[in-house]
Amino acid sequence: MVKALVIEDDTEIRANLLELLELEGYSVIGADNGATGLLGAIEYKPDIILCDVMMPELDGHDVLAALRQEPATALTPFIFLTALADKDDIRKGMTLGADDYITKPFVCSEVISAINSRMKKQAALAEQRETEQAQIMILQQEVQKFRSSLSNKQAALISDVRSQFKDTLKKLNTVDSLLKSLPVGEQREQSLLLIQNVCAAEVKLLSRIPNFEYLPEALDSDNVEADDTAHEQLPSYTDEELSLSAY
Repeated sequence: MVKALVIEDDTEIRANLLELLELEGYSVIGADNGATGLLGAIEYKPDIILCDVMMPELDGHDVLAALRQEPATALTPFIFLTALADKDDIRKGMTLGADDYITKPFVCSEVISAINSRMKKQAALAEQRETEQAQIMILQQEVQKFRSSLSNKQAALISDVRSQFKDTLKKLNTVDSLLKSLPVGEQREQSLLLIQNVCAAEVKLLSRIPNFEYLPEALDSDNVEADDTAHEQLPSYTDEELSLSAY
């Protein structure tokens, strides 16, 4: 059963909303101000929150800002109930992470429509997250299967490629920092040329693996040994070559 929290300081409006949602099959919780509503949201973890904007203790914007900082409620659908209809107020709420606005006075169908729309979107997001998690698990299994199938030489090659990439990233980051400090001119052009050379070296390194996904079959011992010579020919760069003094 879907749990809904209604944060509203007007007793009549709150009672009407609670009754309406109960009739629609929701499990409902009510709060008469922002402070108690915030505590209720953290404690009960509702599936959706309807909250007035203008309230004592904490207003609706304060409640929403606090809830978006809590991991357990950061993604909870949040609908504002407000008598304020100006664009600045709506923009502020949306910036804080509000999902929708219902302007007072409202009719029952507006409330139910807004809630159903939010819950459908939330269900779609949950399904998407589940799909992504399943894909990640499949990928992890494939990676583990891939690693298990590698020979010692093939594993050593993968480790070598990874080491080369890490070293290259350090060099590129260093050059990037230098470029940001240089005016447009010869030194900057030299730095750009250096980046191009490093990238070309990495492309040459990757060319040793013609079909990475089939590495266990594509690289036998003879291929690995044959490529060792090619690897020795790859250009490398010292820290001095990456400094301005090298120019």
